[in-house]
Parts: sequence; C-alpha cells; structure tokens
Amino acid sequence: MAQILFYIIIAIIVFDYILDQTLDYLNSTYWSNELPKELEGIYDAEKYKKSQDYQKVNQKFSTITSTLSFLAMLAMLILGGFAFLDNFARQFSSNEIVIALIFFGVLGFAADILSTPFSIYSTFVIEQKYGFNNTTVKTFIFDKLKGWLLAIIIGGGLIALLVYIYMVCGNNFWWIAWLALSFFMIFMTMFYSSIIVPLFNKQTPLEEGELRTAIEAFADKTGFKLNNIFVIDGSKRSNKANAYFSGLGSKKRIVLYDTLIKNHTTEELVGVLAHEIGHYKKKHTQKGIVISLLQSGLMLFLLSFFLSNPILSQALGVSIKSFHIGILAFGMLYSPLSTILSIAMNILSRKHEYEADHFAAVNYQPEALITALKKLSVDNLSNLRPHPAYVFFHYSHPPLLKRIEALSKTNN
Repeated sequence: MAQILFYIIIAIIVFDYILDQTLDYLNSTYWSNELPKELEGIYDAEKYKKSQDYQKVNQKFSTITSTLSFLAMLAMLILGGFAFLDNFARQFSSNEIVIALIFFGVLGFAADILSTPFSIYSTFVIEQKYGFNNTTVKTFIFDKLKGWLLAIIIGGGLIALLVYIYMVCGNNFWWIAWLALSFFMIFMTMFYSSIIVPLFNKQTPLEEGELRTAIEAFADKTGFKLNNIFVIDGSKRSNKANAYFSGLGSKKRIVLYDTLIKNHTTEELVGVLAHEIGHYKKKHTQKGIVISLLQSGLMLFLLSFFLSNPILSQALGVSIKSFHIGILAFGMLYSPLSTILSIAMNILSRKHEYEADHFAAVNYQPEALITALKKLSVDNLSNLRPHPAYVFFHYSHPPLLKRIEALSKTNN
C-alpha cells in the first residue's frame, strides 16, 4: 500500500506541474504585439508592448523556476531524499519535537538557499529592467535575515506546538490543534500590520490635509469608524502601488502605499478606499476568516485519519511512523483537494471584489474608482487580457475589463 501511495504522490506532482504549464501556455495565447481594440484608452501602444514584454519575460522565468522545483521534488522522492534527511535529523536527538524542527529547518533553509539566486535575478534584473525595483542589496539581505528569523520563531514554534499536541493528545489531536491554529490565525489577522509589517516597512499615520479630510468625510458618510489610516513606504522596494485593509474591531486599519498616493488624485484615492471600506461593510474579512478556519479544520480532521498509520511515512521511504514525514506526505496527497478549495475561494473572492466595487460606486464615484483601477493596471504593467481558464484557476480579483463593465453598469 505504501508503494501505491508513493506512485499516487508522484502522479499528483506531475499532474500539478502539467496543469500549471498548460494554464501558462493558454494565457500566452492571448498575448498580442498590437494594442487590442478593447484596451484602447487604457494602454497606449508603447506601454502595451512593454506590458506584453514584461509578461513574456516573467512567464519564461516562471517556467524555468517551476521546472527546476518540479525536478528537485521528483529527485527527493525517487532518490529517497526525505528519508535521508529524516535519518540525518535523528542523529542529533531522539525527541520527536527536536527531530521535526531539524528536519523542516534544514529542508526550508536548503530550499530558500537554492531559490535565492532566482529571487536575486527577478528583483535586480527583471524588475530593474522594467522600472519597478527600488530594493537595495542591503534591504534584500536584511529581508532574508528577518525572514529566516520569523521562520525560526513562528514556523518553528508552530511545528513544535503541533508535534507536542500530537504526542500528548493522541486521537484528540486534530481538534485541539485546530483550536490552537485558529487562535493563531485570528491573532495574526488582528495584529499582523502592527507586529510583522513594521519589521520590514515603516508605517506612518496619514498626515492632516485634503486627502485625510476626504477619506474621513467618506468614512463618516458610510458609518465606518476609522481612526487608523496609515501610509507604508512601499517605494522602499518597488514602484508598484497598492492599498489594503487589515485587522478586526479596534485594530482595523487601512494602509496606503506611498506610491499609490504619489500617482493618484484625491478622488481616485478615496475611490480605492471606498472599495476597501466596502469589503469591511460587506463583512468579507470576517467571512474569509471563518472559511479559512473551516478549511484548516477540514485538513486537520483528514490528517488525523492518516497520522496513526505508518503508511504515510513508509510512502516516503521512512520505515517507522513519523509525525513530520506523515505531515509532508499528507500535504502532497492533499494537493488536489487544496486546488479545488483554492478555486472555490477565488470564485468567492472575485464575487467579493465585485461587491466592494459596487459599494464604492453607489456610495462614492464609480468614475474615480475606474480611473484609479486603470492607472494601477497600467503602472504595474498588468495583463488585461488573461485567458478565462487562467482566471478561473488563479485570479482572486476579476480582470480589469470585467470590473470596469460592472462599474459602468452601476454608473448608468
């Protein structure tokens, strides 16, 4: 049976790779060297060609990196790399928590080291060439060090906690682990912007002036209590712009990238903020948290059926029952269901985006949001003609033209 599971895992990995490459190919068939009629008035011919070149370079680069990752995973499976790493970890301790920490620590560190040259190329060659990169070598290095530190503290802490719960709670593992993870997820939702983000970026309250007055006036008009409006120094790393809403209750905050403020009018910025407030008013954040908690509960529930059986460990070449190997094998087997759930979440997310757009259009100015979305897309060299299949699998937001169409109907 372990051998069958091994072949199933191989088949899943191969299928995922083929699916991703097929979707990338289908998406590329919608590229054009000439400005399509439907994009006239959004892109000019020169900027559109630049966006197409940017998409092509990124897809080629993605194909190389994903292929190498695919081959590396196959090599680890076929050559018994995970079993070798498990034996290596057991040389240092007989404690399952320590073994799991060494196993995932070495695995994660090795993966990150191998991916770093590609990250450097993406940041300092591709993004630099197309005018996006502002990351210095110093910032890049410190980001890596901080990322490793967070991985050790948060990732290591969660792994240690899960192994401990499994060792102590036995059959009750899944629901106790679910409660622990649920607490962590809610905590991070509330405090991520005030604890994690400051490690990488500076956030400052939006200064008094025309923009803040306009935002506060709109918030008052829609009954949205807002005390926390922050500007983040996104330009420290990239010229790409964004805005997001985070937190719950008194910890909720709206964050604007400095690049967004620089390139948009007050009306456009309020339009973007109206969209973000729409997410809160429609309770999208709360719904997303509940769905994420249910998904993690489902995963842990299914995992509980496998962990007591050594077959998962044996499928990866480890003869004894091992918690960390079992989780690794289960994660690979869970991939098809994870893909299905991801598609469902993307469908729901696109629906939520339309609802937030509608809220902004009804309560503010649809033209302002339309203009802002057009600017954002052009400035970020976005692909505005994605293949429908690619959208179905990967897009959490509707394509721009669909959003403009819906907003225009609201305007009429």
